[in-house]
Amino acid sequence: LRETLNKRGVRVLMGIGKHFQEADVDRSGLLSQAAFKEALQVFHLEVPEGDLEALWLALDDSKSDKVDYGDFTRVAFGEMSEHRKAFVRKVRFPAYMKLDFSKTGSVPLVDIRKCYCAK
Repeated sequence: LRETLNKRGVRVLMGIGKHFQEADVDRSGLLSQAAFKEALQVFHLEVPEGDLEALWLALDDSKSDKVDYGDFTRVAFGEMSEHRKAFVRKVRFPAYMKLDFSKTGSVPLVDIRKCYCAK
């Protein structure tokens, strides 16, 4: 799976992220195994059944029968380098916090429109 994701890159990762958000109807940040399998199929990420079970066990370490997108990216791509983490904290996190008025961890388009004018 990691080789496939590395070959197809950020576009697939972003697409899976969007798909996970749409599948997360209760906004818990968690997905069932069925929704996870569906996302892999939608993006043509073919994983043999035995490997899929091993992947699911790695993702669902709390045995809750649910996984979150962050866990998926860490398993699929590994942790970010310290340099990249520092960059994200320095540049992106403060900007994100300014947009997240309600401090919910997500920024709806309505909130972005309050801060940004494309004129």
